[in-house]
Amino acid sequence: MSLGDDGYGGDQGGYGDDRHMTRTRLPEGEVDPYAPTRRGGGRSGRGGRPSNRNLVAVVGVVVLLIAAIAFANRGGDSGGDAPSGTDARRPGGSPTAPTGVKPVDGKTGGIASGFAHSEQGAQSAAANFAVALGGDGMFRKDSRHAIVDATHTPDAAPALQGQLDTAYSDAFLKNVGLLPDGSAPKGLTFVSRTVPVGSKTTSYGTNDATVEVWCTGLVGLAGEGSTKPVSQTWFTLTQKLHWTNDDWKVASSTQKQGPAPVNGDDRAASATEIANAVSGYGGFTYAR
Repeated sequence: MSLGDDGYGGDQGGYGDDRHMTRTRLPEGEVDPYAPTRRGGGRSGRGGRPSNRNLVAVVGVVVLLIAAIAFANRGGDSGGDAPSGTDARRPGGSPTAPTGVKPVDGKTGGIASGFAHSEQGAQSAAANFAVALGGDGMFRKDSRHAIVDATHTPDAAPALQGQLDTAYSDAFLKNVGLLPDGSAPKGLTFVSRTVPVGSKTTSYGTNDATVEVWCTGLVGLAGEGSTKPVSQTWFTLTQKLHWTNDDWKVASSTQKQGPAPVNGDDRAASATEIANAVSGYGGFTYAR
């Protein structure tokens, strides 16, 4: 699988379809969502662009890798019970009310697991996998291997491990502003977080499903003196899922940019505010 420069996946429309809205449930101990931030910095620079395109072509499935590459190109270095297996359809209700099957309560390596063997379960799996694959754990080898093993089929995971180890080279990490082990320099906080906005199923069979997840993401280094401030990106992740070992897992995935809304007039937060928000606000478990 590979990524090209002209995008992937199916129709970008239909995200407002009430039947296909993602339902969000708050995690334990969390009551407030993470406030949106204004994009920091200008457009990515063009230095080193050909090599980055080659890098993306090799990887093909990393949720925020494209965003991280664009971010790096700016230049400068910084010192219950499992849900029922039936396909429970949403009853009528307000757009913000969580409905449908209950969220999963199982976890594998900290990632939600035990999804319903249904269309809703496939969408829930795809949204949760997007979060895991777009997190800062992907920039460290040990946690990256655990994430890939937990989200991908046994057939897909081994080959992907080697591809990602090559992609996340010391040179790439340095260009992003990280140390060789994937950690941030002293005094800085590395931010890489994906937030699913909506999902839809483009195909569904007994053991296979294709799900598109529309996401926004945050990536950058927060802290005084950072030359790579945290900025926002928008992309759509298309995941081909396969039912294996009584759960949905990723067989392959592709990514394309957008659709991105017009930037708002929100005040850009300070580096300290961003760092505190990232450490103080937890993520979510996504379910239909």
